[in-house]
Formats: sequence, C-alpha cells, structure tokens
Amino acid sequence: MADETKSARIPTVIADDLHIVYRVNGAKSGKGSATAALSRILKRGDDRGVRTVHAVRGVSFVAYRGEAIGLIGSNGSGKSTLLRAIAGLLPAERGKVYTDGQPSLLGVNAALMNDLTGERNIILGGPAMGMSREEIKSRYQEIVAFSGINEKGDFIALPMRTYSSGMAARLRFSIAAAKDHDELMIDEALATGDRKFQKRSEARIRELRKEAGTVFLVSHNNKSIRDTCDRVLWLERGELRMDGPTEEVLKEYEKFTGK
Repeated sequence: MADETKSARIPTVIADDLHIVYRVNGAKSGKGSATAALSRILKRGDDRGVRTVHAVRGVSFVAYRGEAIGLIGSNGSGKSTLLRAIAGLLPAERGKVYTDGQPSLLGVNAALMNDLTGERNIILGGPAMGMSREEIKSRYQEIVAFSGINEKGDFIALPMRTYSSGMAARLRFSIAAAKDHDELMIDEALATGDRKFQKRSEARIRELRKEAGTVFLVSHNNKSIRDTCDRVLWLERGELRMDGPTEEVLKEYEKFTGK
C-alpha cells in the first residue's frame, strides 16, 4: 500500500547533480583597478582577475506535488541560489533542473516600483506573477486585505517609498499568494511582519499546497519552517547535507548550529 501511495506522487521539480558557478569580474579593488579592468579588456580570453564561486555543488532531489519544503543552512550556503536556479534565473554549470509547469520566485527583494502606489504595484505586479487583468480586478480587495496595508490608514494609495520594509514585504507576498502556482518559492518572506501576518501567510501556504503544486520556503526562522513545511533540505557550503522530514532535519541542524 505504501509503495502504491509513493508511486502515485507527481514530481514537480527534479534537481539532478546540479552545479551553479558564479564568475565575478574585477574581484580585486583598490588603486589601479580601472587600469586593471582596461588590461583585462585588452587581453581577450585572459581569465586573470575573474573569481569563481561554486555556490551549489552536486545537489540532487525530487519534489512532489502537495509538498511544502523548507530550505535551511548557514548564510552563503546556496539556498537562494538554488531557488533562482529552479526558477530558471541562473544557468547550470553542470547537471539539470526539470520543472513541471512554471515556477514563481517570491523574494523580499522582488521588484516593485517605489515611486508607484501600492495600488498601481498590484495592478502591474499581478501580470508578472501570471494573473490576468480580470483576476487582478476580482482579487484586488483580497490582496489589500491580506497584506494588512490599510489597517492603520489608506497606505495602499501612497507610494511604496513611504512603506516600511515589513509593509513592502507583506504586499509582495500578498500579490504572489493571490494566485495558484505550479511551484511557489518564497525567500525569507515570512521573516517580516508581525505574528498575525505570519499566521495568515502560513495558512495561505497550506492552501496553496492543497490547491496546486509545491511550495519552497527559505527561512532562518525554524519555527516558521516547523509550522509550514513537512520536509526540509539542509544546505551547507553549497552541498545538500540532509533531506528528510522537518523535525528530523531541524534537530540535526540545531545540533550543528548550537541553537
């Protein structure tokens, strides 16, 4: 019976021996850096002065429809890089990423326009998340209410530059969460805002899991991971150190970090 249940699961993301390498030009700074840059331009094909960062090293896993997967690890361990690769924003140096449907990446730094009002950002940001104009119109009030932007005034009519970082992050999450996604990837979105908004966010993630595909959550908040995810991938130095049920992986991670 267990084998039948397992075989019925539908894969949504497959990472197969994935390697991501950044190449940073002009890594050295200081006096003479402009001269050094000109020298590199003139020496075509010369790799001197180019620093490589092997951010993801041979990561392999399969994610299934209906799962909520947490990504944990020390700063610089490759979590955000892995999400960007799944979203198709970074090319693989080696290996492959396969996705079923269209992945959507939501980060705290997702681009909304500071000079536009919250209202205009919803209208313009909705299509970027794959919503039609009709869907945006029908879900507009729901997005505003979910974000809590107007709880202390008519902030949705003000430019984004007047928002606190928490307000902006809540609006980004609310726009993304208004749509059902094949794969939704959230980078630290639940780390901002008060506990009331975090509870709403966690409840919405549970709904997304039931309605459609897979949710990935990058967070340094272990409680958010415990409340939201049933599986965890632990990355360190770009390598997949552990993959398993949330509580098992978090216990080992907390031993590792001493927290």
